[in-house]
Amino acid sequence: MAELKYWLWLTTRKGLGPAGALAVLDHFSTPERAYYAGGEDYESLPLTPFARQSLLDKSMDEPNKILGDCDRIGLRIMTFQDAGYPQRLRQIAAPPAVLYIKGKVFRFDEEPAVAVVGMRKCSLRGREWAERFGMDLASSGALVVSGMAEGVDCHAVRGALKAGKPAVSVLAGGVDVVFPYENRYLYADVAAAGALISEYPPGTPHKGDHFPLRNRILSGLCLGVLAMECESTGGTMLTVNHALEQGREVYAIPVGLDEKRSRGTNRLIHDGKARLVENARDILEDYVDLFPVKLAAVAPLSPAVAAARLSADKPRAERPSAPQAEKKTDAPRRELVPRARQRSRFTDDELAILTAAAKSALTADELVEKTQIPAKRVLSALTMLQVQGAVEERPGRRFIAAVELEG
Repeated sequence: MAELKYWLWLTTRKGLGPAGALAVLDHFSTPERAYYAGGEDYESLPLTPFARQSLLDKSMDEPNKILGDCDRIGLRIMTFQDAGYPQRLRQIAAPPAVLYIKGKVFRFDEEPAVAVVGMRKCSLRGREWAERFGMDLASSGALVVSGMAEGVDCHAVRGALKAGKPAVSVLAGGVDVVFPYENRYLYADVAAAGALISEYPPGTPHKGDHFPLRNRILSGLCLGVLAMECESTGGTMLTVNHALEQGREVYAIPVGLDEKRSRGTNRLIHDGKARLVENARDILEDYVDLFPVKLAAVAPLSPAVAAARLSADKPRAERPSAPQAEKKTDAPRRELVPRARQRSRFTDDELAILTAAAKSALTADELVEKTQIPAKRVLSALTMLQVQGAVEERPGRRFIAAVELEG
């Protein structure tokens, strides 16, 4: 912990940036040595005068606050010199000196990770395709990585979660700062099932100039990048350019020639910078030999199960109103799930929770007591059930089944 505060001191120096932090590390080997150096020791560093001046500020107030915030909200801090730091990321230009992680710590070098990126203001079809590719990639063994922006990014993440698999979101601000606000529940779901990652400390707002820097991490963690619905300039193309510079594979889905959203992806395909793909298997076949256990041995979701999960959160037709004499219960009007489809749609833990919460809303603790399933598994199952629209959250963090299981 004592050494960690020097990393936080170094990465919070004004005007330094990722490249400057690495230049300091190259010269002094450790942040602690840099901290105890004097002004004359900084003169030879390839930094701006402002950045060198910032190294003279030895206050530990900010690093100590960051450590306290990380402890309070349960963040892990990974440094460039940690053994678990991804080798893929270490090899890119200006890798982040520090990563803040909420959720699981993945061994990215052992993961067939694929980034899915695209326009914020994508079409309805684009959102559907993002979810479909996110689900198919994840269910086939890949780790889906994206941002958390509205549009393609968040829908790719939702698709992976609907497959019952984790997803990773790389952020342009602190992992505790929700942006956009509409995705606040998705933040919680990703943190529970996968990971939120940022190079910025807790409390950092998502600033416009952070996103281009964020994109190098997004592509750097992955083997390949899938571009969907983008123009010839913008954030998606910045990520693609990072990927090309980093030697990553780039894939693109073609869009109709008369659509504005086609300009970027179609140009990438035309120029030979991206390979045209029609499904997740077109991407994953490039990595089966590298990850035979994770990819070759995994059976993707059946078309029927995938369709059911993709449509789980879409509005359903209202059922006829119940007769006045019918007894009212705490349970909402619910979709009936036939017995034959239950095990293809839900895990054993999810089925137990749906049964326990069939008639009344229960807290997570009450579900643990009623099902005798460990708390961590109950929370994970609740996350997946919420993503599928199979449970409804009531005030007081109480949950009730939103589907009915045929007996």
